[in-house]
Amino acid sequence: MAIALRKPGEIEKLRAANKIVGGALELLRQNTKAGVSLKELDAMAEKYILSHGARPSFKGLYGFPNAVCTSLNQVIIHGIPTDYKLQDGDIIGYDVGTELDGWFGDAAITVAVGEVSTKDEELIACAKESLYEAISSIKVGMRFKELSQILELSIRSRGFVPLHSFCGHGIGKKPHEEPEIPNYLNGKSSKDGPKIKDGMVFCLEPMICQKDSKPLILENKWDVVSADGLRGSHYEHTVAIVNGKAEILSQA
Repeated sequence: MAIALRKPGEIEKLRAANKIVGGALELLRQNTKAGVSLKELDAMAEKYILSHGARPSFKGLYGFPNAVCTSLNQVIIHGIPTDYKLQDGDIIGYDVGTELDGWFGDAAITVAVGEVSTKDEELIACAKESLYEAISSIKVGMRFKELSQILELSIRSRGFVPLHSFCGHGIGKKPHEEPEIPNYLNGKSSKDGPKIKDGMVFCLEPMICQKDSKPLILENKWDVVSADGLRGSHYEHTVAIVNGKAEILSQA
């Protein structure tokens, strides 16, 4: 497994691509309100990305038809934008990717529409808090499997479970690079596999189910839900290891 080590100038290029992702997500957050359609939100984010000199990297990636993954309620990841108009009580996940001068950015948030249930608030908080908890735990020399274990324990401690078969990943000159970073420990030991080093850049993205980790893919071949049929949530940041510490590149 060859995990790229980026030079400072390359990390700055990744930071530039990811800053546009963060701005697009903030625009989506601000415009998340009852009555706006998923396609309108998608178009809004695409216009923002293009206006900043980047391109929406998800559009056409593996055949995905849009700029933004809009994952509504039970859809945890990879939701395709439709004409559906948001309603109070919905929760909506946005996953945005960009490509700027050959370098990629990627991040995601889940947002409540108006007043939502306490359970939905906890579900969204689980994705966000487990992400930041994992990022704050990163140290040079720790193994990626240890990071996966931290994510899983953080998710389970909040009463939820991680979605299986989908994971975080490296990022750079391609949208998905080595390593794969599950949100759960694969195997019995966290003390094997590659170690985190200065210069590595990767995406962490906890994907949260309520009861069942098993994923199901819906008829459109994209929307991923849990086998429990309940609502899910998703948060993601691109992080770079700089001088021994994790820096979030995809902040607004």
